[in-house]
Amino acid sequence: MDVKIEESWKNLLRGEFESEYFANLASFVRSAYRSGVVYPPAKFIFEAFNRTPFDKVKVVIIGQDPYHNPNQAHGLCFSVQPGVEPPPSLVNIYKELEAEYQKPFRDRNGDLSHWADQGVLLLNATLTVSGGANMAGSHQGKGWERFTDAVIRELATRRDGLVYLLWGSYAQKKAGFVDRRRNLVLECAHPSPLSAHRGFFGCGHFKKCNDYLAAHGQEPILW
Repeated sequence: MDVKIEESWKNLLRGEFESEYFANLASFVRSAYRSGVVYPPAKFIFEAFNRTPFDKVKVVIIGQDPYHNPNQAHGLCFSVQPGVEPPPSLVNIYKELEAEYQKPFRDRNGDLSHWADQGVLLLNATLTVSGGANMAGSHQGKGWERFTDAVIRELATRRDGLVYLLWGSYAQKKAGFVDRRRNLVLECAHPSPLSAHRGFFGCGHFKKCNDYLAAHGQEPILW
């Protein structure tokens, strides 16, 4: 796997890229792309980093796996490629935005690149997945989680004043070590239809995030 990643991240994560576990991960990923369908397309594996350089990060949203159906995943968690119908979790994200801002969001497509370009790191814990039915989680436990743990660790160590939107127990555990005295950490249920009614709806995270950014002298996100 030829790692093509934005320069600031490349420098910060050099130790990961040069490690044995990452060499094994890269070998696995290369083999997976050669032997079957893998998402996202290879050029988008590090899209979250390429869209959002390290020093531009304002907000961190953590997902778990890329979407595993055709034409959806493009390297940004919860986001789908332009023109693709928003999946159920993203529909619920738009519903919450509508409730907070009292204006329509659900008529948008599902491409969240404009969030990433404003400093929202849309980070999946696992950056690749095999395509097809019942393939969710198929690339878990191969090394991606260790890599993305390192990403969060670099942010938590080197950056203050960030907003972490942690939806669901998986994201909350993954970023559980973030210092809440130096950052805003907002937690609630996952926006999946299975859990959104247990606290995602009504969480107010998008406005709370922007209020915090404004209070710390940063431009709010145009959701």
